[in-house]
Amino acid sequence: MSDISDTITAVSTAPGEGGIAVVRISGPESIAVADKIFKCSRPPPSERQSPAVIYGHVVSEEKVIDEALLLIMRAPHSYTREDVIEIQCHGGAISAKRILRAVLQEKVRLAEPGEFTKRAFLNGRIDLLQAEAVMDLISAQTDRSAALAMEQLEGSLSHSFGEIYDNILIACADLETALDFVEGELPDLFMPAVIQRLTDALNKMDLLLSTWDEGHIIREGALVVISGKPNAGKSTLLNALLGKDRVIVSPIPGTTRDVIEEKLVIDGIPIRLADTAGLRSSECSLEQEGVRRARNQIEKADINLHVIDSSKIADDDYNNDENMPFLDPAKTIIVFNKIDLGFNINVSAFKNYEAIRTQVSVGKGVANIKELIVKKLGIQKYNVHQFVISERHKQILVASRSDLTNAIDMLKSCDESYIVLSISKIKNVLDNIARAIGKKYHQELLNLIFNRFCIGK
Repeated sequence: MSDISDTITAVSTAPGEGGIAVVRISGPESIAVADKIFKCSRPPPSERQSPAVIYGHVVSEEKVIDEALLLIMRAPHSYTREDVIEIQCHGGAISAKRILRAVLQEKVRLAEPGEFTKRAFLNGRIDLLQAEAVMDLISAQTDRSAALAMEQLEGSLSHSFGEIYDNILIACADLETALDFVEGELPDLFMPAVIQRLTDALNKMDLLLSTWDEGHIIREGALVVISGKPNAGKSTLLNALLGKDRVIVSPIPGTTRDVIEEKLVIDGIPIRLADTAGLRSSECSLEQEGVRRARNQIEKADINLHVIDSSKIADDDYNNDENMPFLDPAKTIIVFNKIDLGFNINVSAFKNYEAIRTQVSVGKGVANIKELIVKKLGIQKYNVHQFVISERHKQILVASRSDLTNAIDMLKSCDESYIVLSISKIKNVLDNIARAIGKKYHQELLNLIFNRFCIGK
């Protein structure tokens, strides 16, 4: 683990042209460094109160690098709970790099990915759940995902995990006290009270787990795959959903040979929209690979928009449920396209699927397709709070739920000899929940979480 007694620095703004850039310094020597590289009217930064904003110039080897504002935030009233200096300079590719070099010359270390947030965690300003929410907020693709990340950053998820942890901890302490009793001398209401406390914790776990499917889709996006035979109108549908001509549309079969993925937002839900190669037999090795990739995408999809050319449905290899075994009804929407060509579709033959009649080339039915996607995903119009929006949290809860269920079953058996074994199971749960919150952690876990961050955060 990096030495958190070091003073660290990094450029905290994204590269490229912009109005301003920010160089951040955190650690015990940060204000002393500011005295050396920042020239301003008296008094110097080290003699200023906190918080403070100072106008001046950044210098290196007596040469002015840039005109800037310097922000002073003394410990513990800063992002990291350390002394923090932020230098707001002109944006662009050069100014921030020159200032960074000047700071590094003062024996300050370049920050590792996410190290500022890691220090906020290690110094007790935030817990591990809140630290993860910082990255979720930065990478949020929609207002909804940003709102969820903000709730987690403000502590809603931490509060839920904390209630679970506290209930289990009290129950575990009560059970260890019970070991001092002679067998058969436990008060009548003792064990039911312990079981109820553990059951309350189990119910809270179930509530959190029940929100994961919806939460992870809002956070990471749903994969919506467009599949079907060549010339069914798949690429036309992709363009219509995006509202722009993203892919080439051609009457020549087999135009799309690879998966083409674009991003779309529907009702605040981030969508990864994938157009795929037409599904058919072919002697061409390139087209065969395209079909293989298409089928692979269909398997991974959250939603499969399967497009059928209504004018050719009578001659198709699949014209009812029985001839489409590779399509999962739970995640498939049948899009009957080109209804303007006059064929009378027997929609009842596809009774196991959501189906819609469209003329995608003129936009007919596209809005209804979007509504069906949201319906199929099961996303609530007004989402509930405290989503478990991380795979790590989900796995911790699943493992904890199994151990806690076993412990409750043992205690319900009324066999006091099971108390020691149930305590062992309950302690496993406590360890798991402690790792979720960050009460317990190891270097590999911190690396896994904070290496996803940019260096300046």
